[in-house]
Amino acid sequence: MKTNVNILMIDDSQELINQVKEYFKGHAVLNMKYDATDGMNAMRIIKEREKDIDLILMDVLIPEKDGIEILSEMQELNIKKKVIIVSSYKKEYTVKMASKFDVDYYMLKPFSLESLEKRILEVATGEIPESEIDQQENQNVQMAISKLLHSLGVPSHIKGYQYIRESIYMMYTSKEMLGGITKEIYPEIAIRFDTTASRVERAIRHAIEVSWSRGDYELMEEIFGHSVDYDRAKPTNSEFIATLADRLKLDNTLVLS
Repeated sequence: MKTNVNILMIDDSQELINQVKEYFKGHAVLNMKYDATDGMNAMRIIKEREKDIDLILMDVLIPEKDGIEILSEMQELNIKKKVIIVSSYKKEYTVKMASKFDVDYYMLKPFSLESLEKRILEVATGEIPESEIDQQENQNVQMAISKLLHSLGVPSHIKGYQYIRESIYMMYTSKEMLGGITKEIYPEIAIRFDTTASRVERAIRHAIEVSWSRGDYELMEEIFGHSVDYDRAKPTNSEFIATLADRLKLDNTLVLS
């Protein structure tokens, strides 16, 4: 890792910028060197100081040019930087748009400065410990998964519930599992529950079908979009698990209201 990581923070709140800068003042590694409260000024700094900026910390809702416009312009100019989005905005469309530009992390406001420091260091080193989370975070993740599945109407007494719960957790904690539902997750779940991969797949499918008839419709629409229309196909097992894992990743603080 570089001795110093120079950061550009883009946020429409100068007060928040000042709080973050004060927290990192004198930090051994992280240097909050540049800041901007609007997109036009941010792009000017990015162009002028491209070689000196290592990481960009930005909101998506900023005046003049929003975060998506900045990411798009950076792509057009072939400016590649590590990017962490820190925003209170978590609409599915915006998150998907941001993901197209290979954003390194999407963190929700409000956040603790200690958590922000941890995420920046992880992204800056390129060594995010995907499968190593502390005990408290582990408990929060498990609680968040359970709450989400209950809201979606997945009965906790059926086998598919436990299989989905384990699958989401595995995908949440390890990038290596992405895209590996059939080849990696099903066999692993089968071993843990002393069954077969095909039975795991069928049980998960059954649980999804049950949830489709009894879940929170507004929440389902928010998470899955138009796929909740009953005239359309339900999400596949892979889509269901990956979408819920992604949703949990949006809020790394996992505030359980």
